[in-house]
Amino acid sequence: MKKATAVAHPIQGLAKYHGMRDPELRLPYHDSISVCTAPSHTKTTARFEERAEDVYVVDGEELSGRGHERVAMVADHVRELAGIDHGVRLESENSFRSNVGFGSSSSGFAAAAMALCEAADLDLSRPDISTVARRGSSSAARAVTGAFSHLHTGLNDEDCRSERIETDLEDELRIVAGLVPSYKETEQAHEEAADSHMFQARMAHMHGQIAELRDALHEGDFDRTFELAEHDSLSLAATTMTGPAGWVYWQPETIEVFNRVRELRDEGVPVYYSTDTGASVYVNTTAEHVERVENEVAKVGIETRVWEVGGPARTVDDHLF
Repeated sequence: MKKATAVAHPIQGLAKYHGMRDPELRLPYHDSISVCTAPSHTKTTARFEERAEDVYVVDGEELSGRGHERVAMVADHVRELAGIDHGVRLESENSFRSNVGFGSSSSGFAAAAMALCEAADLDLSRPDISTVARRGSSSAARAVTGAFSHLHTGLNDEDCRSERIETDLEDELRIVAGLVPSYKETEQAHEEAADSHMFQARMAHMHGQIAELRDALHEGDFDRTFELAEHDSLSLAATTMTGPAGWVYWQPETIEVFNRVRELRDEGVPVYYSTDTGASVYVNTTAEHVERVENEVAKVGIETRVWEVGGPARTVDDHLF
């Protein structure tokens, strides 16, 4: 069968999902909205072939254990959709650090789903492919549709799928990525989400948060959009920190970036911070102010990169094997 390669960009969560009502299908408790970051990306090549066991390689290392199981969930679903029983060879490379809070699982599973569907000759829309990617990571569904995207909650693939949100902010947004290299683990935090006494409070406000964020995006309102994202980061942290494991992801450098962002904002700069489940920080600003913002973030003593809005997952001809 043919070989296929896909590229996908990771996501920055703006209204982040936390916890899953179905961990096998990775159906989240509530809706979520994110924006893809470029040029950071994952490239994945896949081929169905005559082999007894699947082989999955990420950044030169063959996956085993839970990592292998999660990719298999995606590959098995593609086999089911295509009606084939071939083995899979899949290789993937990231252009950025993984497991530091920059959404590597989102781009990883989005690229895998796109490549596998293409290799299996499945004629699917990106919202359809988002339901395939979701089986590896819920955030990967939004990386498939790209840019600003909304993953709807639901109990099946017809409802729980991603759609792209059109907004004028795609051209204006610049993201200063502040790398705080502290390894993090997300899956256990999702497993125990509902055990936090803050979880029901978060659930109660998410419906309104999603509506507000969609409206701000449709209006092209930069300040309202990223103020909402900043507040959501604090809400998520409150929930993870009050779960059974007491996850505290932030490091001293994380807090220092927060403080510098607030100081810049007091000086009239449109700038807001955001974090996912990790210590690294996204600093959202506009093209006009990005150079000044990056200089200030770099003074914390951490590595910085400037990213723009990334598009949807796509196939390419440059294969990894």
